[in-house]
Amino acid sequence: MTAERRAVLHRRIRWIVGFTIGYNLIEAVVSVAAGSAASSAALIGFGLDSLVEVLSAAAVAWQFSRADPEKYEKGTLRVIALAFFALAAYVSASALLTLFGAVEPEHSTLGIVITAVSVVVMPFVSWFERRTGRELGSATAVADSKQTLICTYLSAAVLIGLLLNSLFGWTWADPVAALVIAVFAIREGIEAWKGDTCATPVAMILEGDNREH
Repeated sequence: MTAERRAVLHRRIRWIVGFTIGYNLIEAVVSVAAGSAASSAALIGFGLDSLVEVLSAAAVAWQFSRADPEKYEKGTLRVIALAFFALAAYVSASALLTLFGAVEPEHSTLGIVITAVSVVVMPFVSWFERRTGRELGSATAVADSKQTLICTYLSAAVLIGLLLNSLFGWTWADPVAALVIAVFAIREGIEAWKGDTCATPVAMILEGDNREH
């Protein structure tokens, strides 16, 4: 990989995580406000999850603002892993409270809108960051893209839960889906802690091909 191409990819990563940070800060404020108004633990948890996403993206942004980003790969992966674990812990606690009837969420039009927007927007952000991270060979960028994708699943789960609760009064749908997502979050956190992501440096692949030929 040429130095020019690497610089382009570094800038692209910074733009992606910058957008992610800005979007999730807005999402957090709107979700927590809507959740508080509707007494919805799911929406409040969704807003706090957005702050976890901000932490993960900020860690990657900090890494790629360094002169030698690869030097900080392991430490940044550990931060992302901890963010996954924090996400899983909070989602699980929130889901269990709802399942055992400690919380009775009410209808929230604003909550439905913000989660629906996230379901549409964030998969594209995750795909773009994952594609860039794999080309660059950055495990942290790929791990952060997985964090974004899991948050997309959480958006869908909260949206379905809000809709089912509003239409049929099924308060159990959201927490059940959230618990499934928590399991995936723990799995991805363990992989990020080990450094076992799907980022395979393109330069290493090309080098191997050249040796074969």
